[in-house]
Amino acid sequence: MSRTTSGPEWSGDMLTQPEMVEAFATQLRGVLKSQGQFVAEVREEAEAMWKANRPDGYSSFEAWWRHRWVVGPFREIQEHLEAAAKLTFDLEARYRKGRHEIPAARQAAALEKKQAKESPQVTAGTGTVPPKPVEPPTAGAGGGRDFLDLVSRERSA
Repeated sequence: MSRTTSGPEWSGDMLTQPEMVEAFATQLRGVLKSQGQFVAEVREEAEAMWKANRPDGYSSFEAWWRHRWVVGPFREIQEHLEAAAKLTFDLEARYRKGRHEIPAARQAAALEKKQAKESPQVTAGTGTVPPKPVEPPTAGAGGGRDFLDLVSRERSA
């Protein structure tokens, strides 16, 4: 089955630029809306024809049921087309976010991290203060022992 088109053949690299995706989503949204309007017009005509030419011999419930049976699929198709048109906004946003915003943010973070590693840290104000030495506990009543004394005792024993 061959298709003759006046435009270029489809290729995946056509959607590498945000402008192309935006144009595609806008065009797809327009087609879906026009098809939804077409189905709505057919539905309105079908409803009007059914009401004007109600078959003889049907009770009011049976007429209502058959009317619903005939017109219901048109309503569902119209709702699906409208929902699909709304999804084109998600398509555009996900593409922009997934292909451009998130990678750009990751690239910026990686560049910032690389620059932070390459350049020395300069802090404003005072530098780091070394911790104050802790005074060893005095040997008093109760057997407070010094660590070095214990180590030397272990070696001599």
